[in-house]
Amino acid sequence: MPIHAQLLRHATETPDKPALVIDGRSLSYGELYLRAKAIYRFLRDLPRSNRRMLNLPGVEKLAALSLGNHIGFAEYFAAATAFPNACAVIDPLMPAERIERIIERLAPDVLIVDDDAGPSAEIARRLGIPVVAAGTEAFNLAAAGGEAELPADTDKIFLIGFTSGTTAEPKAYYRSREQWCRSLDRGRVVFELEDAPSTMCPGALAHGLALYALVEALDAGATFHSVRKWDPGVVARTLSSWQVERLVAVPTHIAGIARAWAGEPALTSLRDVLTAGAKLDRNGVESMRRLFPKARIREYYGASELGFMTVSTLVGGEIDFPIDRVGQAYPGVGISIRDPDENDVGTDVPGTIFVDSDLIADGYLWGDDGQAFRVTEAGATVGDLGELDANGMLRVIGRAGGMMITGGNNLYPAEVESALKACPGVEDAVVFGLPDAYFGQRIVAVVSGETMDLKILADHCASSLVRYKIPKQFYHIGSWPMTSSGKISRGQVERAVVSGDDLVLRLSA
Repeated sequence: MPIHAQLLRHATETPDKPALVIDGRSLSYGELYLRAKAIYRFLRDLPRSNRRMLNLPGVEKLAALSLGNHIGFAEYFAAATAFPNACAVIDPLMPAERIERIIERLAPDVLIVDDDAGPSAEIARRLGIPVVAAGTEAFNLAAAGGEAELPADTDKIFLIGFTSGTTAEPKAYYRSREQWCRSLDRGRVVFELEDAPSTMCPGALAHGLALYALVEALDAGATFHSVRKWDPGVVARTLSSWQVERLVAVPTHIAGIARAWAGEPALTSLRDVLTAGAKLDRNGVESMRRLFPKARIREYYGASELGFMTVSTLVGGEIDFPIDRVGQAYPGVGISIRDPDENDVGTDVPGTIFVDSDLIADGYLWGDDGQAFRVTEAGATVGDLGELDANGMLRVIGRAGGMMITGGNNLYPAEVESALKACPGVEDAVVFGLPDAYFGQRIVAVVSGETMDLKILADHCASSLVRYKIPKQFYHIGSWPMTSSGKISRGQVERAVVSGDDLVLRLSA
C-alpha cells in the first residue's frame, strides 16, 4: 500500500485512535500496524507458488483477498501491498465460476477469506492454493516483536483489481504505488483531508470507490467506518451515533439512507458528502440537502483504469456546476473530446472522452477486449462519450456500446434517465431497449419513488426530450436489485420486465 510511512506515523503518534470500525467493532492504528507486520512476516515466509504464469515484475509474493468487508481487510491489505508483495482484491459475491477463473489465472501464493467453507476457499483448495481464514490464523498476529518497519514504497505493482468487460470474463487491471501516491497527494488538498475527518463508505471494499476511500482515510489518519453487509438503517445510525464527518457513497446508497432515516433528525455532523458511480440529479441533491444540511455535496467522475477525471461541488442552496455536468478536470488531468479519428472536436460537440493524466493504470493483465480502455497518442479512454462546454465543464452522455437505435435515431439511455430523475417524485430510473418490429428498439423506463402516474412521467419527458426519446413503456419498482458495488443491477431489472416478474409493475393510463 502506498501509505506505509503514514501508517507507522499514525501508529506511533495516535496508537489508540480507531483506524477502522465495522459494525461497531474497531481496530486501532497501533493494532493495525502491529498485526500488519505479523502478516507481512507470514507472507515473507510462505513458499512461492510454482504455478503462477503471470509476468509480475518485482512482485515476490501475491496474496489474493476474498474477504468482503471484514475487520481484518485493512491488516491483510497493508501487509500484502508492502514491497515486494502485491495484492489482488476479489469480490466474494461474484459468481463462483468467475471467482474460479480469476484464482486459476492468478495462481496466488495464498488466498485470504472470511469463510473457510465458502466458494472462494473451496475453489482455492481444489487448485492447490493455501487458504487462510481471517480471524482464525494459525500464526500469532500479536507477535511482531521488534521487527523492521513495513518496507518503503517503490514504483512497482501493488494492486490488481477487476472490472467487468463486454463478456463474462472479468478484466484484471494493475496499479503501481507511485500512481496512487500521486492521487493521494492531490486528494488531500482537493478533498481537504488534512485534519483527518472520520469517513463512512458503506460500499464493498472489493470495489474501487470503497477501497480508495479506505486508503485515503488511513493515509490521513482518519477513522474509516463501514458495514459488513449493506443495511441503510445501520449506516444511518452509524453516521448519527459516531458523528461521522464525511460520507463517500454511490447515489443509490444515499437514497437508501434517506429512506431509512425518514422522520429522524437531520445528520448535522456531516461536513462533506462525496458521490460517484452514477450521475447526481436535482431530486437527489435536494434530498441530500435535507438529510445533510451542513454538508458540502461533491461528485467526481472517474474509472478504475483512469483514476479521477473530474470533480464538482454543489454548495449551500446554489448549484455551482450545472446539474447535468460532472465538473471540471481534476488537478493534473487534461480532458478532450474526440471524433472516431481521434481529432479534437472542441466545445459543445459530442464525442469520445479522452484524458491526459499521470493517474492512468498501467494496463490489463488479461481481459483486454479492445472495446473500452485504450491508450493512444491522443490520451487514454474507456469509451465514454461526452461533451465539454466553453468553461471546461464535462457532460457524460454514456458508454459508446450503450447506444440504442430507435426508429433510426441514436439515443443514449443516460440522457433519458437524467430527464426522468428530474421529475418530482422520481428517485431513480433505468432505461433500456427491447426488440421491436417497428422501431428496432422500444424504449422502456423503470422508475422508483412516489410518482406512479403514467401521465406525469410521460408529460415530464415530453417537456425535456425530443419525441423519439420518450419511453414507450413505463414500469415502477419498489426496491432496486443491487450489485455488490452498490449500483443498480440493470440486467436483473431488464430480465424482470421481459419475464413479467412482479419485481416491477407496468404503469398504465
